[in-house]
Amino acid sequence: MSSNWNESAPLILLALICIATLVVFWSFLDVVVLAMSLAVVLLPLHHYCSKYMRRGLSAALVTVTILCICVAGFFFTVSILSANSDVLSEISTTITHWIDNPATNPDVFGIRFERSQVSGWLVASKAFFAGYWESMIDSLPLILLKLLIFFLSLYILLLHGELLKNRVLSRVPVALQGHVQRMCTVTVDTLYAIYIVQVAITAITFVAAIPVFFILGYGHILFYSFLCAFCELIPVLGSSIVFIFMGTYAFSMGDIRGVLLLFFLGYIGISALPELYLRPVLMGRRIRIHPLIMLVGFFGGVITMGVTGFVLGPVFIVLFFTGLRIVLDERRSVQQPPEPRTSS
Repeated sequence: MSSNWNESAPLILLALICIATLVVFWSFLDVVVLAMSLAVVLLPLHHYCSKYMRRGLSAALVTVTILCICVAGFFFTVSILSANSDVLSEISTTITHWIDNPATNPDVFGIRFERSQVSGWLVASKAFFAGYWESMIDSLPLILLKLLIFFLSLYILLLHGELLKNRVLSRVPVALQGHVQRMCTVTVDTLYAIYIVQVAITAITFVAAIPVFFILGYGHILFYSFLCAFCELIPVLGSSIVFIFMGTYAFSMGDIRGVLLLFFLGYIGISALPELYLRPVLMGRRIRIHPLIMLVGFFGGVITMGVTGFVLGPVFIVLFFTGLRIVLDERRSVQQPPEPRTSS
């Protein structure tokens, strides 16, 4: 009894410390989780750099590289949006005039829309984005603090993450070490799949949107394609925001051909298909989980946990089914009768 307690006491203490830490730092949990998931994906790069420099310098180099990429991406996005702000303003003005003009027909393919209803949607959308940016400005100190915690966590996890993992695994009872290691492996595979598939779908969206906007004929092809790729980074909604916005713009000008093109080729072909089929299929093939189950993991995670759920949702789904497989394998091995011994 005492030996079992000696083995379990460190794990119980670690669990209590983790629970207390989660309670105290709950508001910063999202950035820590994202830093942890990104650290797992970046570990091979850290290992490669460690061959040519000290581990601390390698972890710092990888962290600073990610920081530079984020800062460059932010300023690049802001510069693109600022340079094309007149295009967005023209589209918004055209839609507003169409709504306010009493001579326009508010019927959409035979479906009647009240002008006040459409106008209310537009006002609500503008208020939402205005409120979003105001809240971002008001929360700027907290955002900067979260960014600091994110990059510090990323550096520490790159430097000491494997050591911490090995120490925890060494405290796990021997009978469970194989199962825990199996879960660690599928978690790493899931995180790789999440980030790799996200980058792949963003690139595919940009390339696929170019011919659609070229056929549409409104100009600014690369800008609209960039908007689609940028919005694809937003979980669940993705590039559908751009196609709905542009579809409303096309309808306000009476361009039914453009509406049909944006709906079928844009919204369904470029936006909905990757989110509902391509992403779960690519994820499911890598980690051998049915695409529909992965779809539930993505949407359920985002709805219940926000941006963090984009990572945690699929991870929890994969861990659940991996644990289920482990239990079923254990039961099969127990129920299977022993092989008869052959007499020599």
